Amino acid sequence: MATSRRKEKRVIARAVVHITATFNNTIVTFADAQGNVIAWATTGSSGFKGARKGTPYAAQMTAETAARRAQEMGVQEIDVRVRGVGSGRDSSIRALNGCGFRIVSLRDVTPMPHNGCRAPKRRRV
Repeated sequence: MATSRRKEKRVIARAVVHITATFNNTIVTFADAQGNVIAWATTGSSGFKGARKGTPYAAQMTAETAARRAQEMGVQEIDVRVRGVGSGRDSSIRALNGCGFRIVSLRDVTPMPHNGCRAPKRRRV
């Protein structure tokens, strides 16, 4: 007779939040100190489709959805890392702040070239 073990609920007090804000989408990921994902949400999984995925309101709702899932794991303190130039940057940070987390640090980790590869040719419309 096979015994089924129940997966115990992890309790993580401090997490790292990665916010990837592009022009078309916003992805919010909660991870522990080792980088294992605790909770995540995207604007598409929050119910937005098409051009509405790139809006600040969609980013706010996405951050709240991911925050609710992370709070079930016991997360109270967060380190926020923002990547990208989309319109969901500020609204998702405000949403996380409004959810009751204590924001320990806020970093912009957008990749910037130090004159590395040649940029693609300019788009003419």
